[in-house]
Amino acid sequence: MPLRYVIHAPQRLVFTFAEGRVTFDEVWAHQTRMLNDPRFDPSYNQLTDFSATQFFDVSTEEAKQISQRQMFSPATKRPAVATSPHIFGLYRLMQVHHQIAHPEISVQVFRNREEALKWLGVPEDSGLYINENKSRR
Repeated sequence: MPLRYVIHAPQRLVFTFAEGRVTFDEVWAHQTRMLNDPRFDPSYNQLTDFSATQFFDVSTEEAKQISQRQMFSPATKRPAVATSPHIFGLYRLMQVHHQIAHPEISVQVFRNREEALKWLGVPEDSGLYINENKSRR
C-alpha cells in the first residue's frame, strides 16, 4: 500500500506516509479510509510525507479534486514534505487549489520534515515521526 497513516490522538496529529508510486485512486481511497476510521478527528493537524515517493501520478484536474475534498476542520494545519522537484511543484498546485476551496485551513509544502514539524510546533526530538516511519496502517 503506497499510502498509510498513523493517528496520534494526544498530539492531535495525523501522519500520512506516501511511498513508491502514488495514484489518484490510491489517494482517494486513503482519504476515504481516514474518514471512515472512528479514531479520525477532523480537528487534528495532518503531516503528509512524500519523501519516499518516486512518482505522484495525479493529473492537474485530479489534484484539484483531491484539494477540494473537505476532510479537515477550519484552523487546522496540513504541511507536506516533498523532496522531489516534481512532487513539490504538484503539491504547490494542490496548495493553491486548496486555498481557494478551503481558505480557513493552512496548507504548506516543505522540502524537509524538520521545517514541517517546526511549522506544526512539534519538537524534532519528540520521536513521533521517527517511530512512526516503521509503523504500518
